[in-house]
Amino acid sequence: MKRIVCFGDSNTWGYNAKTMDRFPENTRWTSLLGKLLGSEYQIIEEGLCGRTSVADDPLFEGLNGYTYIHPCLMSHSPLELVIIMLGTNDTKERFNLTSYNIAQGIARLALKAKSTPVGEGGKPPKILVIAPPPIEKEYYHTEVGRSMGKGCDIKSERMSEYLLELLEIQEIEFLDTKGIIPMNNIDYMHLDEKGHKLLSKLVFDKSKSIL
Repeated sequence: MKRIVCFGDSNTWGYNAKTMDRFPENTRWTSLLGKLLGSEYQIIEEGLCGRTSVADDPLFEGLNGYTYIHPCLMSHSPLELVIIMLGTNDTKERFNLTSYNIAQGIARLALKAKSTPVGEGGKPPKILVIAPPPIEKEYYHTEVGRSMGKGCDIKSERMSEYLLELLEIQEIEFLDTKGIIPMNNIDYMHLDEKGHKLLSKLVFDKSKSIL
């Protein structure tokens, strides 16, 4: 089977804001993608709630994607494709990053993944970076507002345009979900069931041009 790693945060893990638990397997976009791709492919879910692209969180350990992605990919090799969807947690006020800084971090992470020899025969894998749906401004008035801090919606809104610019230079595939997939109406920063289904179809269509 051709193996695909989906490397992300709580929206790859499948966090359900309504129950504060995990969506079942048949709801998560990663599992739905696997069904669309068929038995020739194996989807490996590498989602972690709170994960950032390159930032060390002073409140929680083990969330820096940059320090983990190399051993992660090596442990799952050989790989056909690595899908990266991060950036939501990087907008937190305590990291003090601009939209462009966040895009730089994701591009740096993607380049590290691209340089990891986990493709067939030790070649580099194909990389797809997904810009998650922007956080909606209502998030600040929900339970996540105090933890996230101010300005997260503004930073996430502009992130994708910078990502496109940086990833084109690196010749890395990019998929923007802005304006296509909405966040939920509970905390305004996580996908609901509909969002997971929409994302799986969007990624499937993009994957067909890569694989």
